[in-house]
Amino acid sequence: MKSIAARVLAMVATIGFASAEAYDPLKVPAAEIVSKTFEVKDAGRDRTLPIRVYLPEGKSAAPVVIFSHGLGGSRDNNPYLGNHWARRGYAVVFVQHPGSDESVWKDAPGLEKMTALKEAASIENYLARAKDVPVVIDALAAWNKETGHALAGRLDLERLGMSGHSFGAQTTQALAGQGDRPRLSLVEPRIDAAVMMSPSPPRVGDPAKAFANVKIPCLLMTGTRDESPIGNTTPEDRLKVFPALQQAPAWEVVFDQATHMDFGQRGRAEDTSRYHKAILALTTAFWDAELKGDSEAKAWLNGEGAKSVLVAADRWEANGKAKE
Repeated sequence: MKSIAARVLAMVATIGFASAEAYDPLKVPAAEIVSKTFEVKDAGRDRTLPIRVYLPEGKSAAPVVIFSHGLGGSRDNNPYLGNHWARRGYAVVFVQHPGSDESVWKDAPGLEKMTALKEAASIENYLARAKDVPVVIDALAAWNKETGHALAGRLDLERLGMSGHSFGAQTTQALAGQGDRPRLSLVEPRIDAAVMMSPSPPRVGDPAKAFANVKIPCLLMTGTRDESPIGNTTPEDRLKVFPALQQAPAWEVVFDQATHMDFGQRGRAEDTSRYHKAILALTTAFWDAELKGDSEAKAWLNGEGAKSVLVAADRWEANGKAKE
């Protein structure tokens, strides 16, 4: 029979092991992630879509996450997301949308940049963006089967997530099913889960009606200072989306004092802000739960884990369907 001391030591070792193996969405291997650029040709619209793909290590097929940039952005934005998600085992695809990308402002004279951006925030570009993503998914599916292609066999498109910031969040909302007129729906049925950073309600109409057809799991991220001069969207406006998602499992974080730009990377190679750490942790747990079916990730989201990457002034909330 073991002595009391031996049993205590065994118990401590067991507890220590369990703690060491606890789910941690910020834990990543030291692997270097190499991204590759491609162009998707949409002959039907005479449109070329630049994309950047971050691939995880190995040769097996990985779940796919597509990211849509904000107004004036590009496929090169937010590498902190691409690198981390890829290290966690996802193939991450950043789509660049002509007409609302960086080309809108780069060559414009200083005083005309804002005017050019405002003009690019149009319904025409909204629709073009939403139509870009299915074209990219089709191209990825073809390349995944193409012998010798750099992406051959690397993409598991049966597990597909969609994300975006600002105008990219609106793009994600449309593809997730936003809209109260089924015949005009832009929903992409191949998307299994969505992350919206700086979401927006419809400019007119009842948000509950607009989001009634969204049924896939959603994670919403905003801040108490998340306002935009383009469209005059206020922090209060952004909070109207979460309660309208009555048919979808949904989570929302509201970062205290976070601005619209805190979700981006602002050109820095590394950003150690507390917002980025929390963004990486929450989004990774969400993808793991919804795209990989990881029950520990789901428990982390719905338990104390999510709160551990936030400060007291942040707000974290899950609706009833998220807790089922």
